[in-house]
Amino acid sequence: MGQVGKHGSFFLDSAVERSGSVYNATVHEAWGIAGNANGGYLMAIAARAMAGVSRPHPVSLTAHFLAPGTPGPVTIRPQVIKAGHRFTTVRASLSSEERQLVELLGSFSDLADVEGPVHIDAAPPDLPAPEDCIRVVPDPSGFPPPLMSKVDMRLHPEDSVFVTGRPSGRPLYRGWFRLPGETMDPFGMLLAVDAFPPTIFNAHLPIAWTPTLELTAHVRGLSEPGWLRCRFSTRFISGGMLEEDGDIWDESGRLVAQSRQLALQPRV
Repeated sequence: MGQVGKHGSFFLDSAVERSGSVYNATVHEAWGIAGNANGGYLMAIAARAMAGVSRPHPVSLTAHFLAPGTPGPVTIRPQVIKAGHRFTTVRASLSSEERQLVELLGSFSDLADVEGPVHIDAAPPDLPAPEDCIRVVPDPSGFPPPLMSKVDMRLHPEDSVFVTGRPSGRPLYRGWFRLPGETMDPFGMLLAVDAFPPTIFNAHLPIAWTPTLELTAHVRGLSEPGWLRCRFSTRFISGGMLEEDGDIWDESGRLVAQSRQLALQPRV
């Protein structure tokens, strides 16, 4: 279910421990934004428990976020809905001592055994080399958030509103992503699809808390070691909500993950 990691690594900080029919874990402060845990990080914790009762990798995982997750102990209750020949469908609830935080439903399989024809009508985002992109680092003010101390994210210079203070006007982020010193496994992909800034930050709209209602991640394959090329974009901002579509490619140019989330527009 993972790899040996050092203290404070994503692997260790998303680890779960089985206790009868439930799993226990700890939400760590460093993986948060404004005191609340990153949604992809919470999904990864839950997915490790779900894999513990099914198959090794999340292939499709949908999460509905019911309340913000704060640092501290959480409990995951996974339940197998159906165990098929290639895929196992699992439902799970992730809760703190006070309340239910996330409700999840996913399909799990072994991505090493997934084969079939390949037709890709898209290409990885065109990016300058990582050293020519803008690294996002945490700020004492809390924005960019502490999460940026745990990941290595390099934004396309045209998308780096954090540095220039000027949004491009397009709800789009492109950039490189990796977990320093760690292999990007399918659980790390769940973090990656939710780690980039909300696309709305690059539009001429307020920058503030943008809570996710629902996030679906598709892990399409096991990643080659190295950087991931990432692109997140929005086409529709209406009714107080926006969608965000993501695609992630490994260093070999292979699509390894996709995502779509529905989020609320910031209120200021």
